[in-house]
Amino acid sequence: MSANLIALLYQATLQTLYMVAASTVLGTLFGLPLGVFLATSQRGELLSAPMVNRVLGLVVNATRSIPFIILVVAIIPFTRALVGTSIGTNAAIVPLTIAAIPFIARLVENAIREVDAGLIEAARAMGATPLQIIHKVLIAEAMPGIALGLTLAVVSLIGYSAMVGAVGGEGLGDLGIRYGYQRFMPDVMLAVVVILIVMVQLVQSIGEWIAARFDKRAPRNRGH
Repeated sequence: MSANLIALLYQATLQTLYMVAASTVLGTLFGLPLGVFLATSQRGELLSAPMVNRVLGLVVNATRSIPFIILVVAIIPFTRALVGTSIGTNAAIVPLTIAAIPFIARLVENAIREVDAGLIEAARAMGATPLQIIHKVLIAEAMPGIALGLTLAVVSLIGYSAMVGAVGGEGLGDLGIRYGYQRFMPDVMLAVVVILIVMVQLVQSIGEWIAARFDKRAPRNRGH
């Protein structure tokens, strides 16, 4: 493989990392509070608002039901209005973020709903406010599940970032299509696949390590 192609692989890897990192941060900023609200706003729950919960649930489900490649094309006018273009890494972040928000929201909701209801009742008995219960009990206890959920979201975004290369996004997906497929260069395609696999493995390992650090039930290795 020539030095020029190695430079292109390096640049494409950085573009993919940028897209995934930016969409993960933005998706978490919106998806985390949305997931918390969905988990605590059904009838009789801490932030009881059943009608709002139902509407937001329908919106989340509808967004998650749209295949990502169709979502990218469908929101091109919105992407162009937001960032001034529909191609490139900045443009790709828009559909990646929109896809990440409902995905992260459901993962966070599921993690919070797995928290023992007895802890909520105990906190209520001690006079804690709903926001205190959410912050100090629900989120604290659900952190291992939230960490694993965010890990799954990042892995999915890595795959989505490769797909967005088919419709004008940059990064490893775009490089694989332009060189590996259109120019019949299997070595480039193989390199792209290997880099993506390494990324996924690293993210998975880091996510599992973070989840274990948050898990109060996990045994700790102690020196003697």
